[in-house]
Amino acid sequence: MILLAVALLLAIFLLPNIWAKWVLDRHAGPRDDYPGTGAELARHLLSRLGIEGVQVELTEQGDHYDPQARCVRLTQDHFEGRSLTAVTVAAHEVGHAIQHHRGYAPLMARSRMVAVAQQAEKVGALLMMAAPFLFLLTRTPGGMLIVVLAAVISFGTAALVHLVTLPVEFDASFQRALPLLKDYIPPYDMPGARHVLTACAFTYVAASLASLLNLGRWLVILRR
Repeated sequence: MILLAVALLLAIFLLPNIWAKWVLDRHAGPRDDYPGTGAELARHLLSRLGIEGVQVELTEQGDHYDPQARCVRLTQDHFEGRSLTAVTVAAHEVGHAIQHHRGYAPLMARSRMVAVAQQAEKVGALLMMAAPFLFLLTRTPGGMLIVVLAAVISFGTAALVHLVTLPVEFDASFQRALPLLKDYIPPYDMPGARHVLTACAFTYVAASLASLLNLGRWLVILRR
């Protein structure tokens, strides 16, 4: 049963990311019939939609939209690439820019929560490391309980951010990016674009499950 549980957890954590990488690589071949790169499509879409002040930049930190800097950031393969993966990922990140421009409430909530969650995760990690030493020093179960409870709260904040992220990502992919792509890629590429967007969404699903499992582990500790 223990081995089965470990195998299940590994499958939950690893398989969505492995599958997503396989899908992205599968559709990453250069396409001579595409008129522009991912970056060029992103700039064109922003201009077409009248979203001013949003830059498109090259990054090494992973594809993302930065709402504070108002910037769509793409990795080199997607910034310079002329492939189905490149234009689909670019359209997805523009989808986040559209959400920001239109005041999409879940995106605004996530943006406010991310900074809090980052600090909470750091506090949680410190509390986990400090808990055994504090218990040995104080020999008081109540003190240990407070430490574990604080860790649960910090990891719970991270889990909440991941849960809020899911509707944000699905909306950017399937309500914003996919309808836009219909005007720029051939109809026979639309299933592939949906495939890419679905694969990317599953990585966030895996992250959410991992965060919830981590929170559940600490709740079990707290109950004991």
